[in-house]
Amino acid sequence: MLRDRIATLTDAADVDAFLTDHPTSVIFKAGTCHKTMQGFGFLQAKLEERPDLMVGLIRVVEHRPASNRIAERTGIVHHSPQVILFRDGEAVFDVDNWGITPEVLVEGFANVPAGAPAEVAPSASGSDLKPYLDVLEQYLSGVIGDRQFEYVYTTMFRDDASLRSAAEVDVLGSIFGDVDRHANMHLMMAGKAQDEAMRVRAEAAYGKLKELAQGVPA
Repeated sequence: MLRDRIATLTDAADVDAFLTDHPTSVIFKAGTCHKTMQGFGFLQAKLEERPDLMVGLIRVVEHRPASNRIAERTGIVHHSPQVILFRDGEAVFDVDNWGITPEVLVEGFANVPAGAPAEVAPSASGSDLKPYLDVLEQYLSGVIGDRQFEYVYTTMFRDDASLRSAAEVDVLGSIFGDVDRHANMHLMMAGKAQDEAMRVRAEAAYGKLKELAQGVPA
């Protein structure tokens, strides 16, 4: 599984060791908002097709020394989220922020020919959907109202920098779509949202998230 091929890099020594052991690999710099979630979702789809590639994960806020080391080695200006592909120890492709799209990643991965599957040790890490399930349950049961749900959910999603699967990102984003745009529209259209349609989308998303949390494909 992909999560078994992810190595967290915290400092310069980690970066150097990772690229020595895995000269052809991927570095993903995780930021602090939903751009990271979306970008990693797109990256995951490509990595599922490439079992030969290990992934070095750098959470930039907590592990800035590792991020700085990548910039020193490659000359690539730091951004987050950011994807950098390495071939034989040299950076051959990079893309960041909203530029991380399926189409761009296809072009980037063409620079890194496939090799033998990476040898990895199993990991027990997983994705936590409970915060979203909790707020959806509160909303659908009537504990919180439309406006409170709208605010809590969009704020949670906007600030979520978790590394989630493309399936999770699709479901989580299905209620409000582009949350940045939605937040701006909400300020202008306060009280005018189509609450019934929002509830229908919330019910559908809740069901799919429950399936994902139980390991059932969406």
